[in-house]
Amino acid sequence: MSKIEIAGSVCPHDCPSACALDVERIDGERIGRLRGAAQPYTDGVICAKVARYAERVHHPGRLRQPLRRVGPKGSGRFEPISWDNALDLLAEAFIGVTDKFGSEAVWPFNYAGTMGLVQRDGIKRLRHAMRYSGMKATICTALAEAGWRAGVGQRYGTDSREMAESDLIVVWGGNPVATQVNVMNWVAKARKGRGAKLVVIDAYRTPTVEAADVALILRPGTDAALACAVMHVLFKEGYADRDYMARLTLGWQELERHLESRTPAWAAAITGVPADEIVAFARLYGATKRSFVRVSAGFARGRSGAVSLHAATCLPAVTGAWQHRGGGALWSMSGVFPLDKTLIEGTDVLDPSVRVLDMSRIGPVLCGDADALKGGGPVKAMLIQNQNPAVVAPDTGKVRAGLLRDDLFVCVHEQVMTETARLADLVLPATTFLEHDDVYIAGGHTFLQVAKAVIPPFAESRCNHEVLQGLARRLGATHPGFHMSVWELIDATLRASGLPGAEEAHAMRWLDCAASFDHHHHLDGFPNPTGKFRFAADWAEAGPDHAGMPPLPDHWNAIDAADAERPFRLVTAPSRHFLNTTFNDTETSRRLAQRPTALIHPDDCQALEVAEGDLVRLGNARGEVLVHVRPFDGLRQGVVVVEGVWSNGDFAGGRGINTLTSADPGKPNGGAVFHDTAVWLRKAEEPR
Repeated sequence: MSKIEIAGSVCPHDCPSACALDVERIDGERIGRLRGAAQPYTDGVICAKVARYAERVHHPGRLRQPLRRVGPKGSGRFEPISWDNALDLLAEAFIGVTDKFGSEAVWPFNYAGTMGLVQRDGIKRLRHAMRYSGMKATICTALAEAGWRAGVGQRYGTDSREMAESDLIVVWGGNPVATQVNVMNWVAKARKGRGAKLVVIDAYRTPTVEAADVALILRPGTDAALACAVMHVLFKEGYADRDYMARLTLGWQELERHLESRTPAWAAAITGVPADEIVAFARLYGATKRSFVRVSAGFARGRSGAVSLHAATCLPAVTGAWQHRGGGALWSMSGVFPLDKTLIEGTDVLDPSVRVLDMSRIGPVLCGDADALKGGGPVKAMLIQNQNPAVVAPDTGKVRAGLLRDDLFVCVHEQVMTETARLADLVLPATTFLEHDDVYIAGGHTFLQVAKAVIPPFAESRCNHEVLQGLARRLGATHPGFHMSVWELIDATLRASGLPGAEEAHAMRWLDCAASFDHHHHLDGFPNPTGKFRFAADWAEAGPDHAGMPPLPDHWNAIDAADAERPFRLVTAPSRHFLNTTFNDTETSRRLAQRPTALIHPDDCQALEVAEGDLVRLGNARGEVLVHVRPFDGLRQGVVVVEGVWSNGDFAGGRGINTLTSADPGKPNGGAVFHDTAVWLRKAEEPR
């Protein structure tokens, strides 16, 4: 009979929840079901895809050993080699490129395949120690961060647990049923305990919208216009708290004058939301002191994204909702964690003169765009961890072309043979989070968590830190972090931060880093240089590319607008069953998600003479994508939604949805504009 134990762990995926987990360990070697642990925020709740994580850990496609390419690039032909030979080959490539082209020709590339701080961010230590090109991490949150900092400042706000004390919860631009299920747990507590209302603002009818009391479905990229019209009503009808604004905000008189012409009728023409719905929402929000606005990065992933998110965060500053329990706003809570990450990231050896390349522009970077290369030479070698840019990054046609360059050496450290790995010269097998140690913080709550490996590494897989250690030895990289185990790094980092050491933190399972009510509600001052909420944004402070950005909240028509040639606006939304490309190869997730599908308004379907299941061709100057149709009345006409980052090969024509998205950097400081794409749409008889 198998022996089943329960081991604690933490979900590592790119979600604000960082859920505490109880994991079934079977005979010390395998895992069974994952369940939520009783951590005070995640509260025993986890998403279904993580609950069945055994499908991922024990997936038949797990990489077992290092592989060296033996066929042409992209052929998928590899042969096994030893770890020593693999690391020697990688080091020789980096040394050869550095000797011939300089250290900046090497670009270590990573992101959030794991959110554990040691395994995610240790690659920065290698960059800094070797003076390799830096990476501007813009693909997910850069635009949202710029918008939040413009008004509020640092990354923290109302404690998420206070949602249970809210009378109104506004989910703006997010779909937590699919992407952060714990929010819905707290919404349920507020509904049961206080009769709270849920308002959801989004570009289409998501499962979260279906759960809402009030839903506002708007055109993509028009959120700031909606926010302006709501504030127009708040000022006009006496819901604005002028005493609060006089004490804790800047520029409110100028804002009130500016909003006089931003009427609900004006916003209705821009957003598609009827004026009476805008007025009704404004009155509900204004009359409810305990109103909590949960803003998401989703609606910020457009050219006007930073402006839109700043506008949404102005609402609680106008009504003074920050003063009340259950009131205020939150984008991310990650600013509450007092961590000194010097050892993990090697910031003490960072040379600020080394160029920093924008990860969202990996396609232009690898295809030799002079601006993307910051005026420097081409990238000649890469180590990729925690990322699958051949599918996930914008303008994947360019990404693929760049990765296929014969003069570019690419090593991919991965758990399965992703499409990026298939394009590599060297593939290294990686551990899952249940096979290594790490420390985690969160965007959605205030708990720091430390986790130990639950089971041994699969086959010959190694964790990110071990790979970096082995490479550093061969390169001669010097930094104390390379000579420490993962556990020693966690312990030293926590102690340097004035926190309990690794063993104590692990025994506690979670450490609450929450501050006082006044601090989270900014009643002791907003965390920016002025100490007050700023209605007029200083976009120059947020980033260098700020020309044309409106300082006061406004509809900024900088989007990739629909026109006669490209009359549809595309939103590439997350799937409930995937997390970026994670889980898009597991059996249950694939079965539930079925296939890539374009949600199109029935009236648009009729005009195009397409029906359920037909193939359509979406296209623009970057390329074409074939996808099946589902008529769907939960969006505005002229909008198309394709959910989930499916692999390119899952599409009928072999080209994935990010073929169409642009690698243009969002203002003011970069950021991927995934949900800001104009396309044409026509019926397709068969792939070509």
